[in-house]
Amino acid sequence: MSASPQPITIAIVDDHDSVRLGVKAGAQEAGYLVLDHADSVESLLAKLQEPPMVVVLDLSLADGSTPSSNVKALVDYGTKVLIYSIADNKDKVNEALREGAEGLVAKGQDMSYLFEAIRLSANGITINTTETVAAIDNDVSFRANLSERELQVVKLYASGMTLKSVAYELSLSKYTVKEHIDRARDKYSKVGRPVTGKSELLIRLIEDGLFGEDLI
Repeated sequence: MSASPQPITIAIVDDHDSVRLGVKAGAQEAGYLVLDHADSVESLLAKLQEPPMVVVLDLSLADGSTPSSNVKALVDYGTKVLIYSIADNKDKVNEALREGAEGLVAKGQDMSYLFEAIRLSANGITINTTETVAAIDNDVSFRANLSERELQVVKLYASGMTLKSVAYELSLSKYTVKEHIDRARDKYSKVGRPVTGKSELLIRLIEDGLFGEDLI
């Protein structure tokens, strides 16, 4: 008899009791295990015995902490961070994303969006909500600034072509193609948008509006 799958574990940080209790109740109803909740990251970390899979975090907290310090502290603790906020300050959103937050769900959305984002984040799937992509679009610091040749190479590679096929198409050596792809991955990593495989590379190009019908 196979063992039952382990539930997704979460924690919640928000300085409004009603929000914390509402998310907790909804999360439990969705089948998630809520390890704890608090009004600040510092208080949460003092109470937790182990890292949850995902922490649902508000951007603006009454303790005066910054999004970057909060996200960094949680990521360093070993948990993924999902921003749940009214998202009225793009600078704060970008600050959180730069420090490694998985994505953003606006509080105006139906809570079902939040619980789906938690599930995706816990399973290592990139979160691409409208709010997250909009934040990236409005902040040039998230752009990888690929060279024209790097962009040509990664577009073909992300479309499904092999290194050898890309090399033949562009009259380059296979080594040079790999070098361009590695440089592109490094540039995305440096702006806080890591690329671990071909599918994520395609996602990054789509997010940046760089992937269309004309591959070259």
